[in-house]
Amino acid sequence: MAVETKFVVVRKGEEKMTFANKKEADAYDKMLDMADAFTDWLLQSEIEIDEVLAENIALHLAEQKDTVQHILRTSKLPEAETAPADVKADAETAEETPVEDADVAEHTEDAVKTKKVRAIKAA
Repeated sequence: MAVETKFVVVRKGEEKMTFANKKEADAYDKMLDMADAFTDWLLQSEIEIDEVLAENIALHLAEQKDTVQHILRTSKLPEAETAPADVKADAETAEETPVEDADVAEHTEDAVKTKKVRAIKAA
């Protein structure tokens, strides 16, 4: 019998994601903290926005923090970092990676199409 250690990120009593190592779990937890801060900031703004939309936007901003930071520093979108041959390799890798969440799979396909590299959430 093998013993496995798993790290589970829990928010508001709900299991969000399970990881094989503490570093990945901590990084995901930090990203969720950032999303919470973005949500609060969006809801406090003068923009009329419902809570669900604010949470979705906030989670996207937190997941794409490197891109957001680049835009804030340069006022430009980041250039594609991969060559077309690399995009094809990324697409093949994405197909081989098991993905349980349909939204993650959809975003992965979009990322490959736009030549951007994105992390895939692992359950």
